[in-house]
Amino acid sequence: MPRSLWKGAVSFGLVTIPVKLYGATEEKDVTFRQVHAADGGRIKYRRVCEVCGEEVPYEDIAKGYDAGDGRLVTLEASDFEDLPLPSAKAIEIVQFVDPDAIDPAYYAKSYFLEAEGPGVKPYVLLREALKQAHRAGIVKVALRSRETLALVRPAGDVLMLHTMLWPDELRDGSFAAPPGELQASKAEMAMATMFIEQLSGEFDPGQFTDAYREALEQVVAAKLAGVPLPAESAASAPKDAEVVDLVAALKASVEAAKKRRAAAG
Repeated sequence: MPRSLWKGAVSFGLVTIPVKLYGATEEKDVTFRQVHAADGGRIKYRRVCEVCGEEVPYEDIAKGYDAGDGRLVTLEASDFEDLPLPSAKAIEIVQFVDPDAIDPAYYAKSYFLEAEGPGVKPYVLLREALKQAHRAGIVKVALRSRETLALVRPAGDVLMLHTMLWPDELRDGSFAAPPGELQASKAEMAMATMFIEQLSGEFDPGQFTDAYREALEQVVAAKLAGVPLPAESAASAPKDAEVVDLVAALKASVEAAKKRRAAAG
């Protein structure tokens, strides 16, 4: 069982639910160490002060804020402790919203909420009420000394908390939009829609795997075993991009999707 990251309470109205917070995700990747190519020795980094040139122990390192105009101030631990954070140990639901109306770009990290002791019954009540109303709760919570916006929603038998970005942390993406005068033809739209229909289905995450990580693990395993790696085949070599007719490409995609679906069925 994972270690809880936070302990506090969720409240809605006059109901309080003691809870523990657990990370709901874990990133899996092949990790590497930086080593000296000549002898395999690990590379270590020293924390050196640019003013006096001395190596600084971790306990003597403070947080400094650079104002950008030449001024720099140092903040002590007490400066952070004195900040007004009413959400430090409490999660108060301030609004109920339709979760489908929230842009996924707002979501940051996901956590599980576990009820403690007398909190089990109101936990179940909140979970079932949110399910029935198809709503989620907007809250503010302090995690790692930083207040963040978050969403509490039911997911099966548990309540999940998703931290969210503040509105001013989302960039304006209008610069990436294609020119407004560029329009797709009816034929292109028809073929694109047909292709989407052919590949439509229920999302099953078990169907997808990280092919890059699997291949990299094989490379590492081969290195460890001293087995030479096979030469890359010509078929797997990247090809130059070709300019193709959009309708023809979509039509070919539709036909290929039909064949895959027929073979799977």
